[in-house]
Amino acid sequence: MCHAFLLLIKSIKQILSKAFYKRITHRELTMANNTFKKPSFWSRRLILGTTVSGAVIFFVIGIIFWGGFNTAMEATNTTEFCIGCHEMEDNVYQEYKPTIHFTNRTGVRAGCPDCHVPRPWIHKVVRKIKASREVFYWLTGKIGTKEKFDEHRLELAKSVWHDMKTTDSRECRNCHDFESMNPEFQKPRARKQHLNAFESGQTCIDCHKGIAHNTVRNKLTDEELEAIEAPDVKFIRKVPQSYLDGLARIEAKEVAAKAQAKADKIAEKVKVEAQIEKAVQEALAAAGKSSSAKVVKSDTGAASSINVDWSKASSADIGVFYPGTASMEWILGRRHGGKRAFTKGDRCTECHDEEIAEMGQNIVSGTSEKIKEENLIPGKRGSIDVTIDATHDNENLYLRFTWSDGDHAPVPFVDGGKMDPENPMKLAFMIATDDVEYADRAGCWATCHADANSMPFAPEQDVFKGSDLANRLNFDTGSGMGVTKYLKETRTKLELKGRGGKALGGWDKLKDESDIKAAQDANQFMDIVRYKSGTGEVEDGQILASRDMHAGMGATVEAALKNGTWSVMVKRKLKSDKAGDVSIEAGKVYNFGFAIHDDYSSARYHHVSFGYKLALDNDEAEVNAVKQ
Repeated sequence: MCHAFLLLIKSIKQILSKAFYKRITHRELTMANNTFKKPSFWSRRLILGTTVSGAVIFFVIGIIFWGGFNTAMEATNTTEFCIGCHEMEDNVYQEYKPTIHFTNRTGVRAGCPDCHVPRPWIHKVVRKIKASREVFYWLTGKIGTKEKFDEHRLELAKSVWHDMKTTDSRECRNCHDFESMNPEFQKPRARKQHLNAFESGQTCIDCHKGIAHNTVRNKLTDEELEAIEAPDVKFIRKVPQSYLDGLARIEAKEVAAKAQAKADKIAEKVKVEAQIEKAVQEALAAAGKSSSAKVVKSDTGAASSINVDWSKASSADIGVFYPGTASMEWILGRRHGGKRAFTKGDRCTECHDEEIAEMGQNIVSGTSEKIKEENLIPGKRGSIDVTIDATHDNENLYLRFTWSDGDHAPVPFVDGGKMDPENPMKLAFMIATDDVEYADRAGCWATCHADANSMPFAPEQDVFKGSDLANRLNFDTGSGMGVTKYLKETRTKLELKGRGGKALGGWDKLKDESDIKAAQDANQFMDIVRYKSGTGEVEDGQILASRDMHAGMGATVEAALKNGTWSVMVKRKLKSDKAGDVSIEAGKVYNFGFAIHDDYSSARYHHVSFGYKLALDNDEAEVNAVKQ
């Protein structure tokens, strides 16, 4: 008995020793007749005591569950599922169909999950969990009608914008990787903005809200907009060499194309002049006069007092376009996508020089989404191609503006269809130094404001009567002239945001006389010359606190309309000691812009240029006056 008990204790000790100390997990111990029986394969125990058969069963169940889970998740990851409820199909889906993400030239479609569901599995599951809130909206009818959906649209959009911002627009970059972009296939504006994005840390959603659905960006407050679209240093990228190489190639191509177009234009001009000369000689010969008779011609058809050899001048082709109600407040405001680039120091031409005609047509036709034009003039040109010849001698600067006249487009909101019946054409140009803020980027646009005469926020004429402010600004209520052009330097503030219904601009926030005099002494003014074709009047002056024009001999201008082409020649002194005049010196670069009032137009209904550079004998300036 004692011996049997000892054998039992010994057996238990052996079992415990093997099971717990040696961790034998693939053997079944039995106590029958105090012997071990080797377990079957399926009965062998694994980790945590699980048998092989149990593990296989759990493994199979796991595969089925995992496959079912993923199948169910992917079933909810299709556009068809997303638009399964009328809230989505009747609203955002209808907005999405006309966009480039639905139909495009390549036939590649980005559906709902491509933009709204992450590809990485963990992020995908998190997104599905977040989507339960949207399911709750559907169940409770919170967005059950179009009106209810629109009521909550901003809340829904802000959630999407936030997610995209925090992930550096991860879903956008699944297709549109910054590093893979080729600037050779982008418009100049896109090239510039993407380059800025590399360097400043911007991400796709900062600029591309509303790319697939109706935008509600305009419902954000200025504070929200600045916060949500602010660059993030975490997103700053090194500009790939491939991008820089592509940028260099396309810029070289564009320079060559412009040079070729200019050469072709000059060759065509020479050809036409030769044909005219031949025709004149044949006419003289037919009339019985000597074919060797010298024929003297001028651009005006009469003797010219501007004696200059235009063949020695340099030539620049610069387009002017219809600006509508665009102003400096618009340029610096939230509706201008290039606001950040502009305030950083980029010139308007860097983004828009190649799309002048397109911009002008969009605005003049009323189809522009950003610059609204309510006073449409059917048939009015959106843009005008102008050639500027520039030269100088020791004393004078010579400019010749040439462009094709257009057909008359009667103005429907003016009796007789002509705003200024006395003057078929007016031309004005401005010159300024870099001392004028924004002149280096925008040229004469620095003088244009949203509260000027005929602009959207122009004050009523009654506010001018009898006020000291009206007297200081030379308002002439009798002629109906209100706020003229002015510079920011003469105002204490410019209203850019229009909060609480405030009018944009700052016409009534005039600084003290001492401050304005200080601005004058600091060259913070724009020199302006304006010509009126009907009266032949030449006005010289400046723009500072207001437009201060006077008749005088500051410049000589001759103009003529011949064979459907306007030619305006200007002779202006290089140096002047008069207040409001900019003296032009060799070795310096000046800011230059001009405007043309064609077809009897006045006020803002003109065509304007962007800001360009003017200099003497400087190939880098767009308007390069070459010495005679």
